Amino acid sequence: MSNADNWMKTIDKPLIIAGPCSAETEEQMMETAARIDPSYVQVFRAGIWKPRTKPNSFEGVGAVGLKWLMGVKQEFGFKTAVEVANAKHVKLALDHDVDILWIGARTTVNPFTVQEIAEALRDTEKTVMVKNPVNPDLELWIGAVERLKAQNIKNIAAIHRGFSTYKKTKYRNNPQWQIAFDFMNRMTDIPMICDPSHICGNRDGIAETAQLAFNFEYDGLMIETHCNPDCALSDAKQQITPERLTEILKELELRKSDDEDAVYHSNLKRLRGEIDETDQMIIDSISQRMNISAQIGELKKKHNVAIFQIERWNQIRQQAVERGAKLGLSEEFIDKLLKAIHQESISHQNLIMNKNHISSE
Repeated sequence: MSNADNWMKTIDKPLIIAGPCSAETEEQMMETAARIDPSYVQVFRAGIWKPRTKPNSFEGVGAVGLKWLMGVKQEFGFKTAVEVANAKHVKLALDHDVDILWIGARTTVNPFTVQEIAEALRDTEKTVMVKNPVNPDLELWIGAVERLKAQNIKNIAAIHRGFSTYKKTKYRNNPQWQIAFDFMNRMTDIPMICDPSHICGNRDGIAETAQLAFNFEYDGLMIETHCNPDCALSDAKQQITPERLTEILKELELRKSDDEDAVYHSNLKRLRGEIDETDQMIIDSISQRMNISAQIGELKKKHNVAIFQIERWNQIRQQAVERGAKLGLSEEFIDKLLKAIHQESISHQNLIMNKNHISSE
């Protein structure tokens, strides 16, 4: 866990939040809670209001579900958590003594709504969590937390649930871990919770993603758990049974911040030195590539040849993907890397051609 001086220090183990994507019936809530192992899970979550991408989808049972949450709390002793999307939701959640309120990804993108929620929560001692915005915008995420802080809200955490992409990969929402790392680096006092359910979009990847989060020293997990996930009214594919949740949590390995062993530090220092040298070689190689690209730009300008040549770009990409696969590198990684290098090449050639065309050598 992080060493931030905050409310998470009162928890002697990772914070685990579990429960159904949506509250559907009182029976569903009570059965799910009864089957969740309280020795691993501290907080029971349920969606009461469900903002959906398209209309005519199940959008939650509304305020009646808050009474069911209260019943779970009284019967099983879990703290409770719910998503709020406006000031009215905040009031209702507070009236029903919800312990943790989280701001969802679709809400985080709207500073006006976040401000409204923050003002409704002013001076609260409740815990408030902020999911990353749907799109990869670090400043929006940080800005939402700053709005809460400005209202004297002290118990704050962030939830990393991944980012929407037009081109789908094995993830429903691409984690883009570096954005979360950048958040943690800038907001050192804010605990980070991982939401593997929304990152994966399917139950098969939850265990792997949860372990990755702990490898990165996250402070906890939010995992959607349902007594009968295949029949869930929302996000059925990414929910797991309480029994599967317990299996996953038992298998997870927590990572510590450091180790005092001298051999460990010696080996770590050596390997980090090798990484530094390799990184320098990569930068030098990219610089050399840019110089070659500039020469190509000069040649094309001299012969009045257009920069963009789709056949050449497809050839470069295909060769790189095939080479990467042989070396154990994913197509997704190669694609991102090559596009970044290619864009820099474009910039170099455009300067030479003195034209604002998006191009390919």
